[in-house]
Amino acid sequence: METSGINPITIKAEVQAPIEKVWKFWNEPEHIKNWAFALDTWHSPHAENDLQKGGKFSTTMAAKDGSVSFDFAGVYTTVEQHQLIEYTLNDGRKVSVSFSEENGTVKISESFQPEDVNPIEMQEAGWQAILNNFKNYVEEK
Repeated sequence: METSGINPITIKAEVQAPIEKVWKFWNEPEHIKNWAFALDTWHSPHAENDLQKGGKFSTTMAAKDGSVSFDFAGVYTTVEQHQLIEYTLNDGRKVSVSFSEENGTVKISESFQPEDVNPIEMQEAGWQAILNNFKNYVEEK
């Protein structure tokens, strides 16, 4: 997929939790399975994560009724603990996620290259919904 000419989309959230907890919940498969989906009618039954440069990750996102599923997968290009994660998805798109903590709040900024199938607004809304699920999951635990 050619994505070099497409402006990245950036989504953001502020999580009321210490950076250690945010980092753990973002990266450990047993936690990823609890937040990595955009709609309540979906879930993530499987997640693998080798958080290191060159490490691979894969999260299965699936409709709860079994009608459709896909793997969100790629390879890490940068991992700076508690600060930055960058990766390339299997379709070649690049993603960057930054974390900054201030006064017990972690600001997350996630930028990604959109794909060329779905409308930009739909992609932004879907990724933001997943990030909001993450925020809610961390703050409730």
